[in-house]
Amino acid sequence: MTNNEEQQFLAELDKKLWNAADKLRSTLDASQYKHTVLGLVFLKYVSDAFKIRQDELTEQFKNPDHDYYLDPEDFGGEDSEEYAEELKVELEQRDYYAEVNVFWVPAAARWQFLQDNNKTVIGGAELKLPDGSTKKFSSVGHLIDNALEQIEADNQKLKGVLNKLYTRLQIDQAKLGELIDLIATIPFNHASLNSKDILGHVYEYMLGQFALAEGKKGGQYYTPKSIVSLIVQMLEPFKGRVYDPAMGSGGFFVQSEHFINAHKGKIGDVSIYGQEYNHTTWQLAAMNMVIRGIDFNFGKEPANTYTNDQHPDLRADYVMANPPFNMKEWDTGVSENDPRWKYGTPPSGNANFAWLQHMLYHLAPNGAMGLLLSNGSMSSNTNNEGAIRKKLIEEDLIECMVALPGQLFTNTQIPACIWFLTKNKGARTAASGRQLRDRRGKVLFIDARNLGYMKDRVLRDFTTDDLNKVTNAFHNWQMGEEYEDVAGFVKSAKIEEIQKHDHVLTPGRYVGAADQEEDSELFAEKMARLTAQLKGQFEESDRLEAEIKQNLAGLGYDC
Repeated sequence: MTNNEEQQFLAELDKKLWNAADKLRSTLDASQYKHTVLGLVFLKYVSDAFKIRQDELTEQFKNPDHDYYLDPEDFGGEDSEEYAEELKVELEQRDYYAEVNVFWVPAAARWQFLQDNNKTVIGGAELKLPDGSTKKFSSVGHLIDNALEQIEADNQKLKGVLNKLYTRLQIDQAKLGELIDLIATIPFNHASLNSKDILGHVYEYMLGQFALAEGKKGGQYYTPKSIVSLIVQMLEPFKGRVYDPAMGSGGFFVQSEHFINAHKGKIGDVSIYGQEYNHTTWQLAAMNMVIRGIDFNFGKEPANTYTNDQHPDLRADYVMANPPFNMKEWDTGVSENDPRWKYGTPPSGNANFAWLQHMLYHLAPNGAMGLLLSNGSMSSNTNNEGAIRKKLIEEDLIECMVALPGQLFTNTQIPACIWFLTKNKGARTAASGRQLRDRRGKVLFIDARNLGYMKDRVLRDFTTDDLNKVTNAFHNWQMGEEYEDVAGFVKSAKIEEIQKHDHVLTPGRYVGAADQEEDSELFAEKMARLTAQLKGQFEESDRLEAEIKQNLAGLGYDC
C-alpha cells in the first residue's frame, strides 16, 4: 500500500500521462494514440532504467573499495582523456547491465538522443549517430521507429513485438516532437517507489483510461486490477507454470509478480505462458513482461486459442483468465471431436464453456484455475450448456463460485462471476504451504454482490478489506480452519444439494438472506407505537391541507 506522498506522486504522474494523450486526441483515434503514447512511455522507461544503472556504474568505477574500480593512475590520471575514454568504453559493456537484469538500450535509442534531435529532423535531416556514422531521417516518426528497430535488433525477446508505426502516422511532426518533450518530464525514479512499479502504474492507468475512451472494444484487453488481484490472491501462484489463454496485456502475470514479491517468494520459481489473438495487444503484453524482467512464452505469434493453440502440450499449475464474455461464432475450423471437449461440445453461439474446458484441458493434475464468466454460465440450460455444467459438477471439478457486484468493468454492464476449478480436491499441501483438507463432494459459494464501493459515478471497486474477506473465506474453507457458513455471504454445499437445485451454481441460491437483527420490542408495544405515529402523521396532513386551502382562498382561488 502506498503512502500519501507516493499517492500524490502517482496522481501527478497520471495527470501528465493523460495530458500527453490529449496532445494527440484531436488527430488520432483512441486505439492509435494508445499505442503511440505507450510506445514512447516504453522508450522513456527503458532509457531511464539504463541511465540509472549507468550512474551506478560510474560511481563504482570511481570507488576504490568496489570490485569494478578503475584506477586513474593506470590511464594517465583522473583528468586525462585516456581515463575518460576508458570510463566511456566500460559503460557500454552489455554484461554490466545484464547482471542486474537491466534492459540494454542502444545509444541511438536512448531518450536523450530522441529529445536532442526531434526538432532537427522535422522535414528531414542527416544526423550523426552516437557510433560516429551518419543517417538521413525523414521525420520525427522515422527517428522513433529507428530507436525501436535498434532495441529489437539488440533484444531478441522483443523481435517483432514493438509497434513501429510512427513513420506511418498521419500526424503533425511538430506535435509528435512536443509529445516527446512532454513525456521527457515523466520521472521513472522516486525515493521509495521502484521504477518498475512506477511503470506498472503507468501501464495500468493508461490501459484503464483507454478502455474508457474506446468503450466496449477496449475491454478485450483490460481487466480491472481488483478482480485480477482477487483471483491471484485466492489461487496463490507461488511456484510452477502459470497460463492465461486470453491474456490481453498480461495483467494476471503482473499481479502474480506483485503477489510473489509481497510474500517474499521468487519470480524465478514461476514460468509464464500466454496466448492472445489481437496482435497489438500481444505486443503490449510482451513489452509488459520484458520491462519487468519476467521470462515468458507467448507462443510464436498472436493466434486464435481454439484453432491455433500455441501451447498444445502445456499442463499448467495455475490457469487464470478473463476471456471475452458470451463470444459467438468462435468454433469456425474447430472439430466437434476436439479432445478439449471432454465434458460436452460447447454451443456455437456462446464460447463460455469452450474457454472453461480449454483451461481444464491445460490444467495439471494438482492444478487450480480461476476464470471470469458472465452470470448466465451459472444457470443456462441452452444448447448443451446445462449438460456440460452438470458433468463438471458430478465429476467434482468445481471448487468455488463467486458472484460479483455490478459496475466493475469499464466497458460492459454484464453481471459477472468467478469460477474456481481443480482436478484434485483431496487433502494435500499447496505450493503456498497451506495444508488443504479433503473437500471432495463439496463446493463453496460466495455472494460478493454487496461488497465494494462506487469509486466514481459509474464504476465500482473493491477495497483491500473486501478482497481479504472473500479470500479468507475461501482459504479457511480449504483448510477447514476458522470456517463457518455466513447467511447472505458464504455457504459450503454438498453436491447432493446442488443436484436438488438442478445443477444451478448461482451463489444466491445457497447462501440465503443475511440474518436480520432480532427485534427486542414486543409486538403489542410496537403496534401501539406505530398506530400512534400514523395517527399523528394523519393529523399533521389534515392541518397542512387546511392551511393550504386558507392560503389559496386568500389569493382569490375557490377551494
